[in-house]
Amino acid sequence: MSTYAATSYTLAAMVAAFVLSSWRFKSPELSMVVTALVGALVAGLGFPAHLFVEGTFTFLDLAFIFITACVFMNAYSEVGAMNALVQALVGRLHRRKWLLLMVLALLMLIPGALTGAGVVSVLVVGGLVAAVLRLMGLAEDRVAAFVFMLGILSAIAPPINVWAMLMAAGANMPYVGFDLVLLVPVLVVAAITVVYLGWGAVPQSKEAILAGLPPLSPKMTWWRAAIPLVVLLALALGAKYAAFSLPTIGFPLMFVICALATVAIDPVGRPWRRWLDVVNQTVEQVFPLVATMVSVGVLVNVLAATGVRGLIAISFVALPIVGIYATSLAVCPLAQGSLGFGSAVILGTPLIFVFNAVGANVTVVAAAFSMLFALGDCLPPSRIVGRTAIETVGYKGSYGSFLKATAVPWLVMGIVALAMLVFPGKVAFLVRY
Repeated sequence: MSTYAATSYTLAAMVAAFVLSSWRFKSPELSMVVTALVGALVAGLGFPAHLFVEGTFTFLDLAFIFITACVFMNAYSEVGAMNALVQALVGRLHRRKWLLLMVLALLMLIPGALTGAGVVSVLVVGGLVAAVLRLMGLAEDRVAAFVFMLGILSAIAPPINVWAMLMAAGANMPYVGFDLVLLVPVLVVAAITVVYLGWGAVPQSKEAILAGLPPLSPKMTWWRAAIPLVVLLALALGAKYAAFSLPTIGFPLMFVICALATVAIDPVGRPWRRWLDVVNQTVEQVFPLVATMVSVGVLVNVLAATGVRGLIAISFVALPIVGIYATSLAVCPLAQGSLGFGSAVILGTPLIFVFNAVGANVTVVAAAFSMLFALGDCLPPSRIVGRTAIETVGYKGSYGSFLKATAVPWLVMGIVALAMLVFPGKVAFLVRY
C-alpha cells in the first residue's frame, strides 16, 4: 500500500471517529482526543504516550495567558469596577443613544481582547450591557445578538488573538504586526453592528436605566476603576515600545500584576479567602478553554506523526486560490464549530503557506482567517459563544431566531474578512511592526 493511500485511510478513520464521538460525547475536546487515539491506532503507532504527553504542553503558554487574564477580569468584576464604568457611562451619555451604544460596544471588546476568549467578555460584561440595552429599547433577540457579536469581535481584537497566534506558531512566523490590521476591521464591524441592531430603539430615562443595574459601592469611583486598566496599558506599551529598557515579563505576569492592582483598589477590603474563591471559580470557568488547548495539542501532534497534517496541507496547496475564496466563508466557520481553536492549526496553518506561496501578506491573511474562524462560535456542535450569550442575557426564544437576528452583522463580518483575503495588499499598510 502506498504512503498516500495509507495516510488517506487514516484521515478517513479520524474523520469518522470525530463525527461519531462528537455525536456520542457532545464534547469537541474529548472528541479530538478520541480522534487522535483512533488515528494513531489506524496508522500503526499503537498508543504513542509520548505524543499525547508532548501535545498537552504544546500550547501551555496560551493556557497560562487564559488563566491569568481571566483571574484579572473576574477580580475586576468582583470589586465592582466594571459596574462602576457602566454606570458612569450611562450617567454621562444617556442623552446620546448612539454614542452610548458605541461606548458599550468598546467596553465589551476589552475583556476578550485581553484574554483572547469571547466567552470572557460575555460572562464579565454581557449581563450588565444586556440590562442597559433592554432599557434602551432593544428587542430581546437583538440584545442577544449584540452581546454575541461583540463577544466574538472581542476575541479577534488585539493584543491576544488565539487563532492568529496558533496560525503564526504553526507557520513559524512571529506574532507581530497584528495590532492595527485586527483592530481596524473589528471597529468597522462593531460600528455596523451597533447601527444595525440599535436602529429604531427608544431608550428610557437615565433613572430607569440606572435602577436596572446592580447597586454600586459609594467608594468605587470611575477613576478608581480605571487604575488597573491604566496599569495594564502601561505594562503593554512598555513591553512594546521600551523592550530594550525594561525586563520582559510576558502577558501572564502582566495580568497577575493587574490582578494585584485590582485587589489594592477594592473599596470593601475583601479577605484573602474571598480572593482564593475568585481564583477557584476562574479556574472552573476557564477549564473548558484550557481543555481545548490541551486536546488541540494532542490532536496536532498525532496529525503530524501520522502524516495526516501533511496530507491536509498538500490538499490545500493543490486547491486553486479561487476555490479557497469561494468556500472559506462556509468551511472556516463550520470547522470552528466542530474543532474550536483546532481549526486554526489544522486548516489555517496550511492556508498560510498557500497564500505565502503566491506572495500575499501573510499577516493580513492570518488576520482575515481569524475573523472567518470566529464566525463559527455560534455554530454546532460547540456553539461556545452563542450558547453562553443566550444564557447570560436570559434569552427565551429559539436558537434559530437568535441566529436570524445575528445574520446581517455576521455576513458583514464575513464579507470584511473575505475582502481582506482577496485584497491583502490593499490593507497591508495596517501592518505595523
